[in-house]
Amino acid sequence: MRNRADLPVLIVDSEELVGAKQNRVANLTMLIPAERTTVIPVSCVEAGRWSYRTPDFDVSDRVQNARGRAEKLESVRHSIREHGSRRSDQGWVWDSIEEESASLGAASPTSEMGAMFERHKDSLDDYVSAVEASPRQLGAVFVVGGRRYGTDLLDRPATFAAFLPKLVRSYAIDVLGRRRPEANGSLEGKAGRFLHRIVEGTYDDHAAVGLGRDVGVVGEGLVAGALVSGRTVVHLTAFAEPVGRRDDSAPDQSCGGRYAGYRQRLDSLRSRYGR
Repeated sequence: MRNRADLPVLIVDSEELVGAKQNRVANLTMLIPAERTTVIPVSCVEAGRWSYRTPDFDVSDRVQNARGRAEKLESVRHSIREHGSRRSDQGWVWDSIEEESASLGAASPTSEMGAMFERHKDSLDDYVSAVEASPRQLGAVFVVGGRRYGTDLLDRPATFAAFLPKLVRSYAIDVLGRRRPEANGSLEGKAGRFLHRIVEGTYDDHAAVGLGRDVGVVGEGLVAGALVSGRTVVHLTAFAEPVGRRDDSAPDQSCGGRYAGYRQRLDSLRSRYGR
């Protein structure tokens, strides 16, 4: 990415970049320095195309669906901790898109993530119209089916308000494709416990791509990360660990395979940082 402006540019985790030879999503949140060219980590969300539509990328009005974001975040945080890179498990990204597209009746010739959003555009726009940020709001907790939680927190109300429609589409597309029944119980209480896990988590810290620091959070039943610049949390994103896609007893593998469960991740973090 070449930033020709005299101010840093914010790219938010899982924002979709469309065009060039295939559509991509950002692997994590980055603050790109002014007047500098930076190589940024991305994942492909269009497995069946490798030809130019346009010579450049543009930013779409959506981010990756929430479940896909959670799975990708877990793989990228693992890659940072274990290998110092910011790779996702590209195979899982494609598998997740294929699975969601099938459940939503939105197959496309190039297995394009955007097809599911276009197929259900009217329904997603209804969700967007129903949700409005309050004047001082910095973040939100989203709940899918009473059992899957996610949160995004940004540093300024204006930034959150601008990004909120993309977040709503990201969670709403998962709601449209959900087949499991609603869970019972107090959503407010469960959401509070989910947020508490972030505060009680164990943290790791790494130099970011561009400006700031990448901070990971390891907590039980949680995958989370943040971009921090100075003393400011520019963006925090967290999810209850993806349901049905992880095995805590499975052996740790490389960033191109499957990922360690909570206990293994915590042990790895403690050995690395002496905590």
